[in-house]
Amino acid sequence: MEIKKTSNNYFDGLKVTSIHKALFYVIMMAYFFEQMDNWNFGFVAPALIQQWGLKMADIGTIQFFYFIGMTIGGLTGGVISDIFGRRKTFLGAILLFSTASVVNGFAPNLNVFIISRALTGFGIFCLMVTSQAFIAEMAPSETRGKWQGSVAAVGFVAVPFIGILCRGIIPTSPEAWRYVFYLGGLGYVAFMVGLKYLQESPRWLVSKGRINEAEKIVYKLSGVNVDLKEAASKIVPKANPFEVLYGMFTRKYIKRTLVILLWMLLTVPASFVVVGWTPTLLVQRGLSVSDSLTASFILMIGVPVGCYISSLVSDKGGRKIPMAILSGLTGAFALIFGHTTGFIPVIIVGFCLIACLMATAFITYSYIAESYPTKMRNTAVGVHNAVGRVATAVLQALVPMLYLQYKFVGVYNVVVILSWLPIIVLMVWGMSTGGKALEDID
Repeated sequence: MEIKKTSNNYFDGLKVTSIHKALFYVIMMAYFFEQMDNWNFGFVAPALIQQWGLKMADIGTIQFFYFIGMTIGGLTGGVISDIFGRRKTFLGAILLFSTASVVNGFAPNLNVFIISRALTGFGIFCLMVTSQAFIAEMAPSETRGKWQGSVAAVGFVAVPFIGILCRGIIPTSPEAWRYVFYLGGLGYVAFMVGLKYLQESPRWLVSKGRINEAEKIVYKLSGVNVDLKEAASKIVPKANPFEVLYGMFTRKYIKRTLVILLWMLLTVPASFVVVGWTPTLLVQRGLSVSDSLTASFILMIGVPVGCYISSLVSDKGGRKIPMAILSGLTGAFALIFGHTTGFIPVIIVGFCLIACLMATAFITYSYIAESYPTKMRNTAVGVHNAVGRVATAVLQALVPMLYLQYKFVGVYNVVVILSWLPIIVLMVWGMSTGGKALEDID
């Protein structure tokens, strides 16, 4: 039987077989139900304001704690997956956010709603951080960006899907919003499918000395027998979280760390202002709840479109060039959107805004994972994403005040500033990462 010797890769250079693709399809399914739970609140918020008599500040509080939950999930997700494995962490996260979403549906008051929403955020971002490293480790280096974008493009079809469900469900009765959260329990389907078909990352297995198991999984997915003993001999022991935090700011890594930190501190809050607040802000601007839901549903079709765009351009220009171009377009469309009136113009400009925004975000996920060596990758990914969520939590609490002071235009002008500011820094000091084997990153 032919043995393919390899010293620095697992799937690099190998054909992605139908069995291998099935693993990505499982992740797509999990993404789908995750994003249903991630995006549903933006559609539900106007109904909650009406039924519970909430104020804009209350919506800001819910969003603040949701992103705090995300922050903790981001910080711990990488650490948990390093200890227990990508597969177990991925499946556990699905269980958590699906259960928390159902609890949201049964919430009798604002306090219970806030707690369960925060747990939803924890589970969602724990899965997101784990899946970023998971896909990076399971895909060939030649098409890593393609698979990140493709998985997201299919999974994020959930966004317009939940939008059209909300458009049909929420107006039917004052309590109908609860059914939107009950639907979060469909995530249990992804858990059951993943339990049967999801494979552990060979890289994680090798890092734990389980070489035979890793080789069997590579063979099962690719049909090629590989000898990973040489690769295992070059495994660098994982650094603990404190060592990674220190290492990120050592002379070797500080430039890339500061570039990514700035990027995440600015662009992540900008994106969640758009996706989290647009339905509510459109109602505040004068649209009915029904028209706002219709407009938001159409806008959110831009989410999977943006993810698909990222799959087309992500592997070009060392990642940072398409990131810069798309972030520039995001700011341009945000500037136009803030001054746009009329149902049809709002839909057209908003669609372009969200498509560019999501394309930028998913190229960024690949960029971060590729910017650090294996011993630091998961924890560094978690740290950067958590920083972005902390900044988002703060801005979520400020949006009601921004709207009160500067109205609709002012909120989206902030998005413009946050999208454009980090572009020069990225282009001048950011490293190019696309197309490199993960083991070659130093």
